[in-house]
Amino acid sequence: MNPYLYFSFISTIYTVFLIIVFFSKKRVNSDENRIFKHILNTTIICCVVEILQLFVKNIFGYGIILELFCKLFISLEGLWVTLFFIYTLTITSKDVEEFRRLSKRIKKITYIGSVISFIVMFTLPIKYYVDESTNAFLYTYGPSINFLYAFVTVLLILSTISLIANHKNMFTKKYIPLFVYLIITIVELVVQKINPAFLIATSLQTFVAFLMFHTIENPDLKMIEQLEIAKDQADKANNAKSDFLSNMSHEIRTPLNAIVGFSETLKDEDIPESARENVEDIIMASNNLLDIVNGILDISKIEANKLEIIDKEYDIKSVLDELTALTKARIGERGLDFRVNIDPSLPRVLYGDNVRLKQVILNILTNAVKYTKEGYVIFTVSSVIKNDICRLIISVEDSGIGIKEESIPKLFSKFERLDVEKEITIEGTGLGLAITKKLVELMHGTIIVQSVYGKGSKFTISIDQKVISNEPREIKSSPFTESKIVDAHGAKVLIVDDNALNIKVAGVLLRKYHFTIDEAISGYECIDKIANGEKYDIIFLDDMMPKMSGKETLKKLKKLPDFNIPVIALTANAITGMKQEYLNAGFDDYLSKPIEKQELERVIKEYLNKMSSKSTNTSYSANPNSILNKTMTINIPKLASTKDSIEKKKVLLVDDNDLNIKVALASLKHFENLDVTTVNSGHSAIEKVIENKYDLILLDEMMPELDGCATLDNFKSLEDFTTPVIMMTASPRDEVESKLEEHGFSGYLSKPFKKEDLEEIINDILN
Repeated sequence: MNPYLYFSFISTIYTVFLIIVFFSKKRVNSDENRIFKHILNTTIICCVVEILQLFVKNIFGYGIILELFCKLFISLEGLWVTLFFIYTLTITSKDVEEFRRLSKRIKKITYIGSVISFIVMFTLPIKYYVDESTNAFLYTYGPSINFLYAFVTVLLILSTISLIANHKNMFTKKYIPLFVYLIITIVELVVQKINPAFLIATSLQTFVAFLMFHTIENPDLKMIEQLEIAKDQADKANNAKSDFLSNMSHEIRTPLNAIVGFSETLKDEDIPESARENVEDIIMASNNLLDIVNGILDISKIEANKLEIIDKEYDIKSVLDELTALTKARIGERGLDFRVNIDPSLPRVLYGDNVRLKQVILNILTNAVKYTKEGYVIFTVSSVIKNDICRLIISVEDSGIGIKEESIPKLFSKFERLDVEKEITIEGTGLGLAITKKLVELMHGTIIVQSVYGKGSKFTISIDQKVISNEPREIKSSPFTESKIVDAHGAKVLIVDDNALNIKVAGVLLRKYHFTIDEAISGYECIDKIANGEKYDIIFLDDMMPKMSGKETLKKLKKLPDFNIPVIALTANAITGMKQEYLNAGFDDYLSKPIEKQELERVIKEYLNKMSSKSTNTSYSANPNSILNKTMTINIPKLASTKDSIEKKKVLLVDDNDLNIKVALASLKHFENLDVTTVNSGHSAIEKVIENKYDLILLDEMMPELDGCATLDNFKSLEDFTTPVIMMTASPRDEVESKLEEHGFSGYLSKPFKKEDLEEIINDILN
């Protein structure tokens, strides 16, 4: 017996174990794994057939049966090499699209060529080399074996070409078996030419399969790699989402600041009751939008595991007083019976995240008020103290609409609103309770819901807080009273913001408190004012400014000698938890945009007490550039003229949409000395231009039958047509500009109209 057959026995045993491990594990359904499965099966068959040749020879001698087994072994060797070549093509064509398409054609050719080669190898004769001294069968040779060598050589050359074609991606761990296979196959061909009895083909194939399993296509490693890639992609997506939402929060809050700020000011003016109701609706809608933005930001941070619990010492009385005042303000004149029961033995100072605690309780109180039309809301806080831990037990009970029993499990789901038909008039997104539950869990607390549909609900929250001071402080639930009017008696304030509109809004809100106001549009200007000796009682400092942020500005201010002015962060960066971040950065307090009146008054009251330590007789001279000295009036644009009475300018307004015409007319009515004619088609516009002379034509771009561009082309075919034509369009700017140039429009107005754009066009063309 050929002594090298012992290698085949060992290879067979190892391959069996490899197959058991591979098929017992869950596998990734990939091209590589599917091919590797066939390679493993072919390897074990090669080992078995190679060993069986010995037994066939001993039983049947050198006859047709032995020849069939030898040719079967040769064909299986050719099959193994073919499979590995296809595997090589699959690996190397992953990242090169052109080569990937080429490899598909090569695979088809390989399959066809392999079938032909196997037929040839079976047809060609085969010879046996026998040890004459022992009559032992050592190896086979002849035309069939030579053809196998040639076939293997061709596939080796093609494998090398495929590796070179994708050389940029070849230096990775999964390419190791490819290099090993190429090297050992070449060595094997050389060795067996020198010593044909050295039968190690199956052993080398087993070794390559071992490398493939443990370095390239180990199913566990592949799945771990895919999980890591998926996790990395999920983390990147979460970070991108958080960054996007943070930026969007800032962008949304900036215009809302103007909307809410001016609306609050209008509410205090002497305006008709119907207008006052509209203003209140604007404020309510703006606040609802803010709740939505804040809720989405909180849920996003929770899901990204970026929401932190920041523990510190806090006065529980102040927190509960503030919650009571906010709830009474929300109830307003609705007539609800709001009862507050606070445990008088509650420790005064606790250690925990008071910001999150307040957010949780306020969410529950707000929901109770929102869903209770009549009856009562009861706010109860009790405690159980053991050692230095105080278990706060907070309950909010109401006589509202209640919750159906089957709906309670869905209560804390995101964007889930229960019994929508009954709550159709109630604003909300369904995020509040989802956030509340997450926050309670982050603080290692529990929340329980009890409800009877149609009769009311009770939410009970249990949260442990560390006791800092055991000294009880009686907390009386006194009736909520409106604060007295705040008067800053001429105290001087500096508003720092790169947005002029934001400065204007802050100035309007501060004007009624009798502040003397100065302004700066950058951190640099703010620092220059302080360095040059300007004295202020408060600085309201925006954070998100170009070149130098508010935080950077504050650091430089604190380096100035004798700087002790309170600095309030005034920012649209209002993600939950930002207040603590700004306080940690050195700000004295924090106001989010849009500025809430109650929060502004709270800040003013707190720092008026500090101002009172200064001389109350100090005379503050008003800044001549202060926005408070500028009259807040809306100038109705007029056509300039040197005459007391001028002929009206004729304007033709062309639009197929009656509502668009109505909106445009409403904008144009503020301009004196305009005679506006309206038509709703291009054909009618052409007729009007033939009959009349116009000073300006406002022409809609998108109209049926004859659009704006075609209508203008017809205008220009008329004799002596020189009227300026402005395109009115909702198309993207890049599309508009090409049409302006191609057809010769005098300009364009983007829908919806901006008053200043219309005013600019009217004044430029008709003045």
